[in-house]
Amino acid sequence: MKLHSNIIGETGTPFLILHGLFGSGDNWKTLAKRFHQEKGLQVHLIDQRNHGRSPHSPIWTYEAMTADLKEYCEAHGLAEIVLLGHSMGGKTAMNFAIQYPELVKALVVVDIAPKSYPPHHDQILKGLDALYGEELTSRKEADEELSQYVESWSVRQFLLKNLYWKEKGKLAFRMNFPVIKKNYNLVTQALPQTAKFDGPTLFIKGEKSNYILERDREVLRDHFSQSKLLIIKDSDHWVHAEKPVEFFEGVVAFLEEQKAI
Repeated sequence: MKLHSNIIGETGTPFLILHGLFGSGDNWKTLAKRFHQEKGLQVHLIDQRNHGRSPHSPIWTYEAMTADLKEYCEAHGLAEIVLLGHSMGGKTAMNFAIQYPELVKALVVVDIAPKSYPPHHDQILKGLDALYGEELTSRKEADEELSQYVESWSVRQFLLKNLYWKEKGKLAFRMNFPVIKKNYNLVTQALPQTAKFDGPTLFIKGEKSNYILERDREVLRDHFSQSKLLIIKDSDHWVHAEKPVEFFEGVVAFLEEQKAI
């Protein structure tokens, strides 16, 4: 599958960034520009399948998303990459590093662990389901509808970034919501117990987030023997958006320590 991406920079170490569930590469544009301008990285903001501007498919698994990324690297002639993934994208990144360790110079996993998670997006799924079946003519109308299911304004704005003007006066979703809804449980699964990556790995946790718990440290080390954990204060699951300065500095310090940039 030919993934859509926004590539920032013509040269430099390839730095591939994978967004989370319901997101797209555009969510990372501000940080990507800084990684390129200040550190000379060639940043690839990739839309995973069924998200953003990438193709839709009835198949939506980590195996498929990992294969997509391998195909992307081959198509762009990329090797010795720095790979970063947030949440769902972090699971894809972990799977990729385990399967293709020779391609990964350093791995950064943002606020997700290689364990299984109970379903926890019920209200979001219900809200998006209600929106998907309607003819939307304004973002305000969509926000009002979604607010009946999702209380947080910031979460609603993140979700509504998926809307685009399909034609004059008619909004539509870029993401393939029916397939995401149907296969949602597949992306909550743990990595295989025997899956291991021995390359340099940084896990980043938002201090207020419960995606990585204290007891998960052992699980991180079991799968990623050279892993470190960075906790960013006063941040939640969207740690890169909430604390962009601390996030940037933490990633850069890790990559410089590993001589990855």
